[in-house]
Amino acid sequence: MAEEPKNPEKKLIIDEDWKSQVEAEKEAARRAEESSTSAESEAKSEAPADRRGPLPPADLTFLVGTMYMQGAVALGLLPNPMTSKQEVQPEQAQHTIDLLTMLQQKTEGNRTAEETEGLETVLHELRLAYVTLPGK
Repeated sequence: MAEEPKNPEKKLIIDEDWKSQVEAEKEAARRAEESSTSAESEAKSEAPADRRGPLPPADLTFLVGTMYMQGAVALGLLPNPMTSKQEVQPEQAQHTIDLLTMLQQKTEGNRTAEETEGLETVLHELRLAYVTLPGK
């Protein structure tokens, strides 16, 4: 039985019309982008300008505030925005407090004084509300 070489020469097959296919795909993508851009422009001109405001800054303060709201809803301090009812979900509240605690630990030494104060305040308020839940 004859042994095959360990590194046989690899044959390279080149499709000569790949360039034309790529150009056709680019042209189709460009046309699709132009049509979607013009449709978006028309939709924006028809929609009221005050419907959506600018997005808030992507920073630690906004993240902590968002998580605080989730914790407050889970603790029954605020109504659930989906049901408009105040519901107590202690497991969800504990999870939110744990996440904020982990965030506090992982960002230690990298927060501004304002961010540190806000995070500590939020954690204090959520923990206090959690321990005052009936049955805790």
